[in-house]
Amino acid sequence: MKTFPNCKINLGLHVIRRRDDGYHDLETLFLPVPLCDELEIEPADSFSFIQEGIAIDGDCNQNLVVRAYRLMQLELGSSIKPVAIRLRKNIPFGAGLGGGSSDAAFTLKMINELFDLGLPNSELRQLASRLGADCPFFIDNVPAFATGIGDCLEPLGYNPLQYHKIMLVKPDTAVSTADAYRGITPRDKRVDKGISLRDVLAMPMHEWRNNLVNDFEESVFTKYPNLGEIKNRFYSAGAIYASMSGSGSSVFGIFNNDTDIDNLDLETNCLGIFEYDFNKIS
Repeated sequence: MKTFPNCKINLGLHVIRRRDDGYHDLETLFLPVPLCDELEIEPADSFSFIQEGIAIDGDCNQNLVVRAYRLMQLELGSSIKPVAIRLRKNIPFGAGLGGGSSDAAFTLKMINELFDLGLPNSELRQLASRLGADCPFFIDNVPAFATGIGDCLEPLGYNPLQYHKIMLVKPDTAVSTADAYRGITPRDKRVDKGISLRDVLAMPMHEWRNNLVNDFEESVFTKYPNLGEIKNRFYSAGAIYASMSGSGSSVFGIFNNDTDIDNLDLETNCLGIFEYDFNKIS
């Protein structure tokens, strides 16, 4: 069985408050993007895991795909038989794209199907939340407004980027999520708490440039000005809206479908140009 776990971008990201447990309450809009890894899982005599493509340092037993499989074993016992897993990484890590979380969520869905477990998506989302804050999003994998630590999801019901395309880039810059959080002041500590994300997203898209904010950008762009320069170059090329995704370091631009960006050279790694239709992502 083979599937193609896709990544996501954030449309706006507000850091609302720091919680007593050390996490932060957020509000953001998650949108699936068809830049995909390749995940293959087959029954086997014994468990094995092979990773190809983009190299990821660290113990393979801590890979979210392996952890997702082990979690299913822990919860469902003998119903989960040994499998051979092959993961080909195309989505860069540390990019704010949720590639690892997507791999984990797709593993849960594939194991559920492979062994005919019949778990509903609601149960799969609960399992996914134990692996990462944005893992539950990839279970249903549709545009969703997210609150809490990113795990409380409300499907949007429509595609805000219909009839648009995005260009997604990932420079060599690496942004530490922990450093990104240390650089911001949560909105509950500000005098000006800003406009709610729901209200901003209700505005016409041409008004997003001055109103739709990723709270991480101010401090991250100060430390890594090349990321802000990429965003500005998107606007110079005719983007309706441009932003960093998550805590970085990927940056995307949203364009009208008739805008010619095929030869746009940002002197960085272009991950792809996607004519946006989330109905093609499953």
